[in-house]
Amino acid sequence: MTPILPAILDRKIVAIIRGAEHGDVIGIVNALYKGGVTLVEVTMNSKHPLESIALIRKEMENKIFVGAGTVLDKHMAKAAIEAGAQFIISPSLDIETIKTTKDLGAVSIPGAFTPTEIVTAFNNGADIIKVFPASIGVQYFADLRGPLPHIPLMPTGGVNLENIASFKKAGAVAFGIGSALVNTKERVTEEYLLQLTTLAEKFVTAICHQP
Repeated sequence: MTPILPAILDRKIVAIIRGAEHGDVIGIVNALYKGGVTLVEVTMNSKHPLESIALIRKEMENKIFVGAGTVLDKHMAKAAIEAGAQFIISPSLDIETIKTTKDLGAVSIPGAFTPTEIVTAFNNGADIIKVFPASIGVQYFADLRGPLPHIPLMPTGGVNLENIASFKKAGAVAFGIGSALVNTKERVTEEYLLQLTTLAEKFVTAICHQP
C-alpha cells in the first residue's frame, strides 16, 4: 500500500485548487498548510496545472501531498504523475485511468455517483471513491454507505463548514472541498491568504472532534 493513502485517510481534507494563477499557487498552499490542511488537488483544467504540481512538490515536498484533479483519461493521469502528482482524482469513472494510476504507483480516486459505478470502480482497483456531486445531500451519502460499508467514500462537490461533520458521521473517509475553502475567483492578497488560513483551521476543527 502506498504511503500516500494512509496520509489521505488520516488528514482527510483535500483542498481543491481550480483555476488559480500559477504565480499564486505556492502562496495558497502555504496558507492552507498553516491552517492544518496538507492535501491539495490541482485540477487539470487550471492554468499550467503540471507546472503547478511540479512546483508544489519542489517547494513543499515534506509538508504537502499533492494530487491532480479533473483527470479524464489515462494520458492525463500519466502526465500528472510524471509531473509529481501523488494521487489522481477524477469527476467520473474511467477504468483505464484507474489502472494507469495504480500501475504508476499513485493513489486512485475516481468519481462515481450510483452504487453500480462505485462498486465497479472499487472492483477495478480504486483506493477511494469520490462521490460526486455530493451536493445532493448527506442522506444520499448515508444511504450509499448502508450496503457498501467496505468501500471508502469521499464526498466532493457541496461539502462545506455546515455539513462536513454530518458527512463524517455518515462514514466519509475523506472530503474534497473546492470553492467553500479555496475560492480562486478572489484576488490573492495578503488579507485573502490570512483568511484562507483561518478558514482551513475551521474545516480541520469541524472534523477533529467527530468519531
